[in-house]
Amino acid sequence: VPKKCQKAREHFGTVRTQLESLKTKFPADQYYRFHEHWRFVLQRLVFLAAFVVYLESEMLVTREAVAEILGIEADRERGFHLDIEDYLSGVLTLASELARLAVNSVTAGDYSRPLRISTFINELDSGFRLLNLKNDSLRKRYDGLKYDVKKIEEVVYDLSIRGLNKEATVGAGGEK
Repeated sequence: VPKKCQKAREHFGTVRTQLESLKTKFPADQYYRFHEHWRFVLQRLVFLAAFVVYLESEMLVTREAVAEILGIEADRERGFHLDIEDYLSGVLTLASELARLAVNSVTAGDYSRPLRISTFINELDSGFRLLNLKNDSLRKRYDGLKYDVKKIEEVVYDLSIRGLNKEATVGAGGEK
C-alpha cells in the first residue's frame, strides 16, 4: 500500500501542472462562471487525494491539505480554489469506496480494517449530520452515506457473529 500511495502522489505532480495551466485560461474573477467545466474532475481529485491520505494515515484529509496536494488555493479570494462543496462531495465518494474496502478486507482476511473503517465512517457521518444541507446534489450524496454506514455495520456485525472481531479487537488494541 505505501508503494501504491507514493506512486499516486507522483501523479498529483501532473495534476498540479494541468491545473496551473487551467488557471490561466479564464479571468480569476469568473471562477464560478466556468466552474461546471471542472467541478466533477475536482471532486474526483479530492476523492483520490483523500483516499491516498486515508490509506497512509487512516485520517480524513483537510480541505487545505487537498488544495496543497492539487496545487490550488483553499481560499476563495485568492483565485482558482477548491470549493467547499467539491471537497465535501469528494469526501462522500471516499466513504463509498471505504465501504467497498471493508468488504474486500474481510475477503482478504483482514478483520481489523472493517472495524477501523466503521469508526472512521461513523465519525464522518456525525460530522455531516451537523451540516444544514439544502436539497441539492450534495444532500443526495450525503443520503448515500447512510447506506455506506449500513453496509459497513453489516460487515462488522457479520464479523462479530462469526467471532472474528475478537481477534481484530485484540489486534487493534481494544478490549471485548
